[in-house]
Amino acid sequence: MDKQKSVQELDEVVVRFSGDSGDGMQLTGTLFADASALFGNDVSTFPDYPSEIRAPQGTVGGVSGFQVHFGNRKVNTPGDYCDVLVAMNPAALKANAKWVKKGGIIIVDVDQFNEKGYQRAGYKTFDAETELNLQDYKLIFAPITSLTKESLKDSGLDNKSIVRSKNMFALGMVYYLFERNMNFTERFFEKKFAKKPEIVEANKKVLHDGYNYAANIQAIANKYEVKQAETLPKGRYRNISGNTATAWGLIAAAEKAGLPLFCGSYPITPATEILIELAKRKDLGVKTLQAEDEIAGICTAIGASFAGNFAVTTTSGPGLSLKSEALGLAVMTELPLVVVDVQRGGPSTGLPTKTEQSDLMQALWGRNGEAPMVVIAASTPSNCFDYAFMAGKIAMEHMTPVMLLTDGYIANGSEPWKIPSMKDYPEIKPPIVPEGTKDYMPYARDAERLARGWAFPGKKDIEHRLGGLEKDFLKGSVSHDPINHQKMVNIRAEKVKRVQEFIPEQEVFGDREGELLVVGWGGTYGHLYDAVNEMRKDGKSVSLCHFNYINPLPKNTGEILSKFKQIVVCELNLGQFANYLRMSFPEYKYMQYNKVQGLPFTVVELVDKFNQILEGK
Repeated sequence: MDKQKSVQELDEVVVRFSGDSGDGMQLTGTLFADASALFGNDVSTFPDYPSEIRAPQGTVGGVSGFQVHFGNRKVNTPGDYCDVLVAMNPAALKANAKWVKKGGIIIVDVDQFNEKGYQRAGYKTFDAETELNLQDYKLIFAPITSLTKESLKDSGLDNKSIVRSKNMFALGMVYYLFERNMNFTERFFEKKFAKKPEIVEANKKVLHDGYNYAANIQAIANKYEVKQAETLPKGRYRNISGNTATAWGLIAAAEKAGLPLFCGSYPITPATEILIELAKRKDLGVKTLQAEDEIAGICTAIGASFAGNFAVTTTSGPGLSLKSEALGLAVMTELPLVVVDVQRGGPSTGLPTKTEQSDLMQALWGRNGEAPMVVIAASTPSNCFDYAFMAGKIAMEHMTPVMLLTDGYIANGSEPWKIPSMKDYPEIKPPIVPEGTKDYMPYARDAERLARGWAFPGKKDIEHRLGGLEKDFLKGSVSHDPINHQKMVNIRAEKVKRVQEFIPEQEVFGDREGELLVVGWGGTYGHLYDAVNEMRKDGKSVSLCHFNYINPLPKNTGEILSKFKQIVVCELNLGQFANYLRMSFPEYKYMQYNKVQGLPFTVVELVDKFNQILEGK
């Protein structure tokens, strides 16, 4: 029967796996994304899971999802709407049906569509197709749970373990739809469950049975082929998440500086994986400390920096609030420190597993006194590596704390990453003071960067002390002199400003002058780029200026802004970067497009907004 099915070639496809938070959808989506990346597709992913550790089973609030966008050319976003939705229960279908393209395929586990499932999901009737208005979709009702039980009835596994494997049956069905090779997934089973061969064989069998079931049912009329991407530069690639890339970028910076890396952190969603990844790298000289709280995390990092380590601390918005006093200490002592803030929905505990860009004001000014810090932002999962590296380079060479902003969307999302050669990355040369330096002054500075020397304790002739009280302009001893305080406040601000001379000028995608300039920063890059690119193909006068260096802004920022008739700033908050630009360049007018829903932008909504602006609406 499979031979009768036609193969339809597509340029790109979006698949969304969804189910209860215990159904293994994150793993299922990750395996499908990895298989597609290894095949040679470009890939972008979007994990979407509930904030509660174990939300009530079968409820809409407990639905976990994982979206995969793969194609034969560069993919910048996980996609607005999906071509295929896998819904493992009624709640998953109810939560995600609105994200399926008209005419798309919806695969449901019909075994879960019973009275209990409908009631838990809050349906008014027991007819999902009518209630959700799904007549325009290709519905595939597959008895996934019962077929998984039948597949493993002789496996010797208990019923709980058998039912837990149903996600692999669903994955096998999707592998058939898109002719994915199952070898990688089988190797994953062998590695992950090396000590449990019965689990390895069970998962392999269910995966293949799902594949064969899809091949033999009439409901699936076609298979789909998405060829390898040919636009990616040649090289060795791996699929990488933003958090992993951040961790590796920090390790690379330590290697280039020739210093040990120390991370003192407290676990917090969605930043915890950076600490976990760094903890694996003792072989590279990485030292990690899981502190008892956020304050202890940053204070141990500051102490490690004083002792001669490249020090980092990782957190999210609520933890950044707790670190604010110690951030002021890092500014005052002028020690190198990288603070990674993986932004999430707020305020307070807010939406821990959802994305947002609402920590910008806190990053810029969330400290008492005049305490300027360098602030930079990554914009894709893979370039988290580059900006983590640059954060380390700036921190160590300029003797200053640096804030690196990412967000839940790019931190948890993944994409193919071309593995770089470290010889292509610049040297990092901290101003380390040699032992035996005569007439050492802790706050003597180099003329170019205004960075003071980094003197490690225990070295002859360079003994000194540091603390949170104001410093003498040269000696570093405590000073309450008003004029000295003014000088120190000025020079700390000037030191941050001078970083402007060591960062690249701002780039513009599109024409450097025209009708509309779209401005963004951080993790919104992919959606903004695709929206602007789509409009430019239609002949619209639209360009994109996307910022990674926030404080200081690149030198040519004002020049770029002056070349456009209209400017719209797009961000996942209520206008923090727009207000920052109003403060920095008040001579220009800024429109805003803001979204605070715990979700990234969609390309569709951005294009619609930009067209309205161009049409004067």
